Amino acid sequence: MEEKELILNNPDALQRADSLDMFGALYNLPEQCLKAWQMGMQCALPERRDYRNVVVTGLGGSAIGGDLLRVYAGDRMEIPVAVNRDYLLPLYVNRHTLLFAVSYSGNTEETLSAYDEARDRGAAVVAVTTGGKLGERAARDGVPQITVPPGIMPRSATGYLFLPMLAVLSRLGLLEDPAGEVEELASVLRGQREKLHPGVPAADNPAKQLALKLYNRIPVIWGASATSEVAAQRWKGQVNENAKAPAYWNVFPELNHNEVVGFEAPAELLRKLHIVILRDVQDHPRVKIRMDITRDIVEKAAGGVSEVEAVGDGTLARMYSLVYLGDYASVYLAVLYGIDPGPVKVIDHLKAELARR
Repeated sequence: MEEKELILNNPDALQRADSLDMFGALYNLPEQCLKAWQMGMQCALPERRDYRNVVVTGLGGSAIGGDLLRVYAGDRMEIPVAVNRDYLLPLYVNRHTLLFAVSYSGNTEETLSAYDEARDRGAAVVAVTTGGKLGERAARDGVPQITVPPGIMPRSATGYLFLPMLAVLSRLGLLEDPAGEVEELASVLRGQREKLHPGVPAADNPAKQLALKLYNRIPVIWGASATSEVAAQRWKGQVNENAKAPAYWNVFPELNHNEVVGFEAPAELLRKLHIVILRDVQDHPRVKIRMDITRDIVEKAAGGVSEVEAVGDGTLARMYSLVYLGDYASVYLAVLYGIDPGPVKVIDHLKAELARR
């Protein structure tokens, strides 16, 4: 493992391994969040209606902002927020729905299908995209459009694909103004990056330390409903896309009713798992106890267990602090495997085959 640590402590080697500058995108995330918030505060708004639900339709990195919004708004909005990852929309979507169609490229076929259906049903639509076909349709239809900067991977654009939606909801009076939380979010991320960026040696870098623990292990990420669940989901997706490795996620208390039972066999496979438990000060008191008990149960069988605590006072900062650490760890893990974290050739191949058929 000393050899692997030497790799992580070589900034030049890290840069050479990262053809699409994923490290640069991560470092710039605090500034991205502030810019994204301003974009949402300055964009055109949909008409004011009797909105009864909010739907975010998107896939992959373009949908995670919807999940962040859903969890953040859960105890702050009087109407529900749902995330749709499909060609079709739920039956309840109608003229009382505010729908955000989110596609970084603007060419995600599922999102385009859902956009057309939302328009047919009379929903109020806001497009969030760099352009593409979604941008063309929004311009054609006179739909408000938040045009985000191109040039980075969609999964590196979470600020652009989340915070403008938050701003729109606030400006429509559906959500209390979170501007102060956005400022704290950027401040917390700036503090974190000074500990996580490639120039910080592994001995002092929590993300590099986690990557070393996850190396040659299958990560299993556990969060808690209504607090760290989106961060757990994000960690799983980032290990998949950046490190090109399997990972799995679940949430408390649900996992205590099924997954926790599955730590008896096969013993040799269980030793290949590394459990990461994401904690938040706002976790339900009974969930905190469940986490303690569950750790005692699984650490006897798993290859390792780590715990990560959210940082910050506000909900936005705490959510993103967990996401940020996982993002960095997943890129370091890619380097340990000798993999370029940026390209996603399997997804590119899949899209090409879909277009051909």
